[in-house]
Amino acid sequence: MPEESLTQEEIRSSINAAFDSVNLINGIVNGTQMNNESTQEKKDCIDRNVSHLDLMITKSWFTDGLVDDEATDIASAVTAGNSFIAAN
Repeated sequence: MPEESLTQEEIRSSINAAFDSVNLINGIVNGTQMNNESTQEKKDCIDRNVSHLDLMITKSWFTDGLVDDEATDIASAVTAGNSFIAAN
């Protein structure tokens, strides 16, 4: 979808979806999600979600739509996810 045709609702929906990734990454890292999965499955899941966040932050319409500390929260989740992958 071309950037100029995105509504504020569509942008917010994309941001909310990105925060599903943030919450999943943080949950795996802090041990509250995917407790019954193998370390490799956790790493694969984190990798997919970090890749999604990395892609989204390259889009100006996405970053322009972030409010308050959302950019910081996304960056922190990416860092935590990459650290988890590297350490395990």
